[in-house]
Amino acid sequence: MPPISLGIVSGKKNPVEHSIVSVFLFVNQRAELHMARNMKRFVMLPPVDDDMREWSKRLPQDVPGIDVVIAQTDEEVANLIADADAAYGWVSPEILPSASKLQWLQNPFAGPFEGYYYPALVEHPVTICNPRGIYSDHIAHHILMFVLALSRGLPYWTGAQNQRHWNPEARQRGYIDLNQSTVLILGVGGIGAETARLCSAFGARVIGIEPRPEHETSAEIYPPSALSEHLPTADFVVTTVPHTPETDRLWDARRFTMMKSSAYFINIGRGKTCSLDDLTHALKVGEIAGAGLDVFETEPLPANHPLWTMENVIITPHIAVADAENISERRYTLLRENATRFVQGQSLKNVVDKGRWY
Repeated sequence: MPPISLGIVSGKKNPVEHSIVSVFLFVNQRAELHMARNMKRFVMLPPVDDDMREWSKRLPQDVPGIDVVIAQTDEEVANLIADADAAYGWVSPEILPSASKLQWLQNPFAGPFEGYYYPALVEHPVTICNPRGIYSDHIAHHILMFVLALSRGLPYWTGAQNQRHWNPEARQRGYIDLNQSTVLILGVGGIGAETARLCSAFGARVIGIEPRPEHETSAEIYPPSALSEHLPTADFVVTTVPHTPETDRLWDARRFTMMKSSAYFINIGRGKTCSLDDLTHALKVGEIAGAGLDVFETEPLPANHPLWTMENVIITPHIAVADAENISERRYTLLRENATRFVQGQSLKNVVDKGRWY
């Protein structure tokens, strides 16, 4: 049987061919219409960086059924948000009333800026997810740097080195044997759980304070109500929690007076969880032995702040994950997985309790 041609036969249209082509076009148009109706509009919200521009190209290829557009300006946000099913970034109070279709908002930050979760956004039906978990190993390593340095008196030896002074007596405080120590971690999420694993490997007993345990951990887990009970037993107090209504200036004079005078305070979470004035006072009068700090109530820390010159304090300028080359790809991997789940109508990962900000 000769093949059916797809052109003109003897100057006339082949009726069989015409029927086949018509059916094909009809089915194809219906399929395209169905796909268009089921496409999910995903808007990248400003400020837009190079990573987001790259993701806007990769995401539609990796996740069929999602249409990604970039909003560069507030005016573009206002024009695009009404048709958005999902978005990446922050929706302002002024824009939110127009976001009637918005079902999923991917927060770029595990601990966003104060004001990200405003009342209207909390009440809005949109599901918000964050990238918690992508930083865990890097930040845990930074915490261990503080623990090891403080336990061995490194700031004192560094001070002697800077003075070119061979001084075996430079260390002003006895060192802490990690194998005999107790580490209390406030916030045993991904970062806290990894920190607990590393501290346990050194033989430390680890106490974890966590309101919603989600991770397997070597720490003994207790609710936040038990913090005051366990605080006096700790040689190291590590706080990884985000800034929320419950954690705002949680570390104050009352908390520091509960700690051992030989204990060290490490803050790697958010600066506004700790009163700088109360911490500075506790260090000055010897209520605690020292501190390792990566975050501060005021950032940048003012150049004339007394913490800079305290010999028992190690300061890093909010850089615990700086230069970690795999964070961007981890962030995209989570975004891609949630986009896939969203298109398929499945539960999303890392859903935030909006009322608690995390």
